[in-house]
Amino acid sequence: MFTLAKKLTRPLTPGLVLLSFAAHAAADPAVSQNADGESSWFRNVDKTQEEQPHWITPLVTITPRLEEEYRYDQTRQYKSGSTTLTNYGGGKGLELIPSENVETIIGQPGYLVQQNPKTTTRGWADETFLVKYRFLSENEEHGNYIVTGFLGLSTPTGNNPFTSNHTIVTPTIAAGKGWGSRERGVDVQSTLSAAISDASQNVVGLPIVWSTALQAHFSQILWPEIEANYTHWKDGPFAGKNQLIMTYGVILGRIPLEGRTKLILGVGYQASSMTSFSTYNRGWVTSARVAF
Repeated sequence: MFTLAKKLTRPLTPGLVLLSFAAHAAADPAVSQNADGESSWFRNVDKTQEEQPHWITPLVTITPRLEEEYRYDQTRQYKSGSTTLTNYGGGKGLELIPSENVETIIGQPGYLVQQNPKTTTRGWADETFLVKYRFLSENEEHGNYIVTGFLGLSTPTGNNPFTSNHTIVTPTIAAGKGWGSRERGVDVQSTLSAAISDASQNVVGLPIVWSTALQAHFSQILWPEIEANYTHWKDGPFAGKNQLIMTYGVILGRIPLEGRTKLILGVGYQASSMTSFSTYNRGWVTSARVAF
């Protein structure tokens, strides 16, 4: 749906470089040799992921699972007044498991294009980082659940008008429970977070976000899902307002490529629901990931 114009080739270059590097490293035969120093990294990744459920990462809700992949998302939001906002990259990026129970995410800043009938504005969003620590987990054969804590960081590196102009720290608690086997079943993944700014809460506000994804797994690669993303703003410009965005999507994965690498593709339709306030009316989200 979202075809990239030539003029956007430069903004996407960092992501393509990271993706190429990750795919090459995972497919390199030397990495799989037990005597090689790099192979201990992947042995740790395999051990860590075997100790948790094998669900797929939802389109919007951040999974409590630990992943090793490169992820690239695109979103397109339709706002009032015939305004659209397209995000190339979605703030995703490189996800790594450096040690057991720990994941780090180095975000790739999204490149934003906002259009209305009169003007078009382009620029980079802020840089983001995320660290996960997994407290509890069991795979499908031993309980099928997980509990994880996140700590996110957003730095004001973006262009006006797409930067927040403040450093924001986002603590999050996440959990999930599944029923069924690795081949088929259902699961629920949920997060609760608060975005805390370095500025006065009265100026920036404090959004509290509760996201929940319900997934089903009917075949080897098919994952239909529905997600609810609820935001309540405390203080700031949106003080007292609430927003509920529903996402209806499907994900295909994990499709074998070469060596360790697997491809994951997803698409979802988003709609504002049940609340009188919303920052946008409807939208689309697409996701492409290479796990390794």
